[in-house]
Amino acid sequence: MQTDSSPGTLPAREHLPAGDAGTPVLDVVIPVYNEEKDLQPCVLRLHDHLKHTFPYAFRITIADNASTDTTPQVSQRLEAEIAEVRAFRLEQKGRGRALRTVWSASDAPILAYMDVDLSTDLNALLPLVAPLISGHSDLAIGSRLARSSRVVRGPKREFISRSYNLILRGSLQARFSDAQCGFKAIRRDVAQALLPMIEDTGWFFDTEMLVIAERAGLRIHEVPVDWVDDPDSTVHIVKTATEDLKGVWRVGKALATGSLPLDRIARPFGDDPRDREIKDVPKGLARQLVGFCVVGGLSTLFYLLLYTVFRQFGGSQVANALALLVSAVANTAANRRLTFGVRGRGGAVRHQAQGLVVFGIGLALTSGSLAALNAASSNPAHSTELAVLIAANLAATVLRFLLFRAWVFPERRESTVVASHTPAVPSSPTYSTTAHRQPLHAPLPTRAGGSHFSYDDQVRAGEAADHSQRDATMRLQPVRPCDNTPGDPR
Repeated sequence: MQTDSSPGTLPAREHLPAGDAGTPVLDVVIPVYNEEKDLQPCVLRLHDHLKHTFPYAFRITIADNASTDTTPQVSQRLEAEIAEVRAFRLEQKGRGRALRTVWSASDAPILAYMDVDLSTDLNALLPLVAPLISGHSDLAIGSRLARSSRVVRGPKREFISRSYNLILRGSLQARFSDAQCGFKAIRRDVAQALLPMIEDTGWFFDTEMLVIAERAGLRIHEVPVDWVDDPDSTVHIVKTATEDLKGVWRVGKALATGSLPLDRIARPFGDDPRDREIKDVPKGLARQLVGFCVVGGLSTLFYLLLYTVFRQFGGSQVANALALLVSAVANTAANRRLTFGVRGRGGAVRHQAQGLVVFGIGLALTSGSLAALNAASSNPAHSTELAVLIAANLAATVLRFLLFRAWVFPERRESTVVASHTPAVPSSPTYSTTAHRQPLHAPLPTRAGGSHFSYDDQVRAGEAADHSQRDATMRLQPVRPCDNTPGDPR
């Protein structure tokens, strides 16, 4: 798997402004190969829909990957006639290659793509990108397998699609419902982090992107779509399915061996409520609860073993007191070091003394439970005694944790914790923190002399990167397209 360095921690999501910031907010990419017949109707219909329904500036980019018919001429004619259309040509085939190259060079904060046949109803486009514009989600996909989706297609395509998604769920633990629907969108800052990690240049590109994003903890929004199968589709089902299965094996192996650097984008945004420091909410509570439960479970087993041994030589009350005393000392020592992270001998005697007070409370609860049991039955069975003691210890455990945290091992704050959060800043020598935190609607970078970089300049830089294996777009976007194969049979 690709393990090149990536931007790392991403900035907090921001809601894009409603006004025109001088740059298209949405860039819809249409990857095409020999689509001279369908390309013009598709672009005209999409342009008309966006012009009348989309409240932001937009761009339509035709990504022609090595067409051999008149598709390039149609693309250029559309670019000349419609201001919002751009045409781009790659000399190598591969839908993934086309998407990665254009997305890497695009200056739009929201990137999307759709198939040229427009099988998906365009009314789902605004719901698709809205969560990305608002900052709620990181990626968005159209789903033909959602319950409220309306899909018209043959049984063969239906079986293949559902089988493939079942394979993804079983092998890669994918939770998204539809990996193959050609109707997706992504925020540009997220794409900058994900694209260097994606190897596939063909049809598996979508699946690999979604699996990596999901494993890294990014939020994927799903939109039910209305979808009608195109009977004239040029996709080779068997060949594509074979390549997809190879991709599933490759990604699964990378996840199992840990060669995918998911930690670079895990918990990427600074607005995750689980990362916030809120006043009067103690830090590290979840970690301490886990440690306390582990120590408590081992202590309970140790206590029951001691009780069983001591019971052979005395009554139940004596055996309970001795077993609880010994296990309480061990429990306090273990929690002191493992749960609350107290090192050294300083305060150890005081902690043990306070632990004995907590032990006294536990002794009162368990002894009281045994006394109540003996009052109810003159000669209770040993198994009954153990059951009563377990229940009493569970009740004492909750109180023990609260006393340990608030009294025995209180957290000492050096400063007042306020209800705010400052996202961590990555320390990378190859990535600019200032550029990293600029708003999504920031203006384009400028050339020396004040002129703007054009979109065509960026796309050509992306194309150069695709051929040379070098990051020609690094000055504009911290993304390195990684084409390891000289060609794509699809």
